[in-house]
Amino acid sequence: MSPGPDLMALARAYGISTEYHDWRGRRIEVASATLIAVLAAFGVDASSPESCRSALHTRRARRALPASVVLRAEAGAANGRGTEVTAIGPADSSPRLWIELEDGSRRYDLANVRSRPGPAHDQVEYDFALPAGLPLGWHRLTGTWAGRTLSCPLAVAPHRLDTGAERGRAWGLSLQLHAVRSRQSWGMGDLEDLAQLALVAGQDLGAGFLVVNPLLASSGVEPIDPSPYLPASRRYPDPAHLRVESTFEYAYAPAEVRSRIDELGQDLRKANPSGDLLDRDLVWEAKIQALRLLRDLPPAFRGPGRDADYRAFLRREGAALRTHATWMTIVAVHGTHTEDWPDALADPHSPQTRAWQRAEAAEIELHCWMQWLLDEQFAAARAACERAGMPYGVIHDLPIGAQADGADVWSDPEVYAHGVTVGAPPDEFNQSGQNWASRPWRPDKLAETGYLPYRQILTNALRHAHGLRIDHVMGLFRLWWIPEGFSPDQGTYVSYDHEAMLGVLTLEAYRGEALLIGEDLGTVEPWVRAELAGRGILGTSVLWFERDEDTGRPLHAAEWRSACLATVTTHDLPPTAQVLAGEAFDAEDWLESLRREGLLRRGAGEPETVDALHRYLAWTPARLVGVYLPDAVGDRRPHNLPGTDGDAYPNWRYPLADGTGAPVLLEDLATNARVRSLARALRALG
Repeated sequence: MSPGPDLMALARAYGISTEYHDWRGRRIEVASATLIAVLAAFGVDASSPESCRSALHTRRARRALPASVVLRAEAGAANGRGTEVTAIGPADSSPRLWIELEDGSRRYDLANVRSRPGPAHDQVEYDFALPAGLPLGWHRLTGTWAGRTLSCPLAVAPHRLDTGAERGRAWGLSLQLHAVRSRQSWGMGDLEDLAQLALVAGQDLGAGFLVVNPLLASSGVEPIDPSPYLPASRRYPDPAHLRVESTFEYAYAPAEVRSRIDELGQDLRKANPSGDLLDRDLVWEAKIQALRLLRDLPPAFRGPGRDADYRAFLRREGAALRTHATWMTIVAVHGTHTEDWPDALADPHSPQTRAWQRAEAAEIELHCWMQWLLDEQFAAARAACERAGMPYGVIHDLPIGAQADGADVWSDPEVYAHGVTVGAPPDEFNQSGQNWASRPWRPDKLAETGYLPYRQILTNALRHAHGLRIDHVMGLFRLWWIPEGFSPDQGTYVSYDHEAMLGVLTLEAYRGEALLIGEDLGTVEPWVRAELAGRGILGTSVLWFERDEDTGRPLHAAEWRSACLATVTTHDLPPTAQVLAGEAFDAEDWLESLRREGLLRRGAGEPETVDALHRYLAWTPARLVGVYLPDAVGDRRPHNLPGTDGDAYPNWRYPLADGTGAPVLLEDLATNARVRSLARALRALG
């Protein structure tokens, strides 16, 4: 049923699209049922024209101060440009505003430039000009009038990030860490493997960066979801990535404890040279047992300095870490589906949850302690990239969302939209659409928190990263919301304040001196790419998709954009060996283009063709050239088939292997003939 005018007006007031254009360019009108369900996720009753009009009146009511203010610094300056904010107050009392800066000082030089009647008969709207010259950072806009004092967060973001142009061009590896096993890892790649790979790639092969899949927390409950792009939390990493033997505690543990730990990892280490699928359940079961043994050691084995370091970590992370650890202990007992929990535990702040925390204090402390170990090993991996001389270092990956019943949603339920999930509308490759089973943020509630959950995720992601890849960066502009019980094609787009989302992102990246890469593949409007580039966020260009808009022919190397990470393929596409075997899609026009350019001889084999494709990327002006690690060793198997589940295909469970399916271990990469040939083809990229 077509929506009525009141429903459409209400939807638009909340940034909900009432129509959109599909991948064929056709205009699609969003059904009333979808709009009503999406509005319900905002806590709005839109079931009748009367309720829509009432809700629209409430929506249009203005708050005394904005929920949050995010400014962008002027071009060529390191401080915020002047802008205006509106304060609303009673007609008989004009407001007085000032800015409390992050360093504790204040700015009072705000000018009241105009006033006008407010939304209610006894109110006045006052427009204030904020001063220029505000420093970058998080401040507060504060006002007092009619005996009230109110404030809101005020962020000043950089106009444009430094994209590292002075570091020149570089090539690097893109990888799924779980697939990169060494002879010492316990059945899947870990953070020590990442550090070792950095040294091999940087010093032996000349790579300038590593782009690593998300290493974020799973539930730890069997069967563990293997997808790195649907974690339980986007804030905290997964202890399954720890190398137990690299911890301080293992090094100083009694011999009998080390022996027991070695036995736990023995069978998993033996499995590394096999081509068997990765088994995260076995890995986690062994590692949690080993880590419990280490945590149970007397404090004397750690020393007072190490205990002090741990306490400092706990202070830095605060209540958020304790809440995350609490969730981990609840799901271990009651499972990952919140409908199976005792009702009182659904609230992270309930008296029953507090009682649970007291009863499970030791188990909660174990999960906090494991996060500290992870913090140390992430720092070591970053340091290895620097020691290897990589100009761009380690670039971590931030997925678009987390599990709908995961730790993040439980910890901050008020900022998430319940009753909907995120996905994608139908497109050329998935004509039924996609449901990614993650819970979206409510834009209004996110602003009311001063974007705190977003900031916390970014801060932790950037702490030990030289850069951050933002998966589906369009999600900072709009997301496809799907009401529960509806099919993916029955969703609609919900807009976010992209100026604020990009401002928060670039401010946190500026503070972390980090490079940003946006995954802007698919249907992305040109103005969005221009906005990202204007902020200093690199884009993503995949060879198979780079075609002339008018003719559809392969895009000439000179016409590629420079501000991007260029690759031949991605983890969501077939590996190049499979494409060249004719088992995926037709790439003949690209191969013919390379032949015309003199990069590829006729009759060339698959390894030589892979080299030629990457040489072509080196011909483009792209700042970064990425090599998908399975391509470097000739792996023919897709590591992920979008749209399939674990029953239909073993997504994210393949170990790294060559074209015959024989495992390729970390120790073999430096001497692998294919890897060395590809490195030679790219080594002189700068």
